[in-house]
Amino acid sequence: MTIPNQITLARILATPLFMVFLYLEGTVFKILALAVFALAALSDAVDGYLARALRQETAFGVFADPIADKLLVTAAFVSFVELGELRAWPVVTILAREFLVTGLRVLAVSDGLVIRASALGKLKTLSHIGLVLFILATRHFGLGPWGRELKEVFLYLAVALAVISGAEYFWRGRRAFRGAAGRGQRGPRGRSGDLRGPGEPPYKPGGDPEGGLR
Repeated sequence: MTIPNQITLARILATPLFMVFLYLEGTVFKILALAVFALAALSDAVDGYLARALRQETAFGVFADPIADKLLVTAAFVSFVELGELRAWPVVTILAREFLVTGLRVLAVSDGLVIRASALGKLKTLSHIGLVLFILATRHFGLGPWGRELKEVFLYLAVALAVISGAEYFWRGRRAFRGAAGRGQRGPRGRSGDLRGPGEPPYKPGGDPEGGLR
């Protein structure tokens, strides 16, 4: 197994470890939960960089990398609802967006189309990671009333970016619905289409349509 894939697998295995620390009482466990999540989130950029630098882009990496990211963030959000840190409706909104966009990508792939991650999609991911890190930090450091207000700001920003970026993906992927109605439609490059945002580089086989990492 390549080094980037080992890092991706480690991120998947870190998810249950993060949840164990999150639910245990005590300052040490709160710090450990914050450290595990931060390292796991950082590893997302590391494995993608190494995959490109070492020319070790694999089918496993394309499949597992976005799943590892979603597992980690979803585990955090669902746990925060149970722990009373977040209300249910924003988490449901964020997760619904993830399911819908994933379904859109599956539909697009069936028509030979690739929907590249956009700048909004990447900002969405950063906002979700930032929200989780902020909540983990407030669980240890407190931060008082202004910390609660700031958490609300991060939360609404994360929800807004999830909805707006999701709408943008469906706008760029609308060709997939036309293709589903009439199979055989091809993209402008012959065998497949590349549905990317303005200024984005063409998709390369083995790349990660989720975030351009792998």
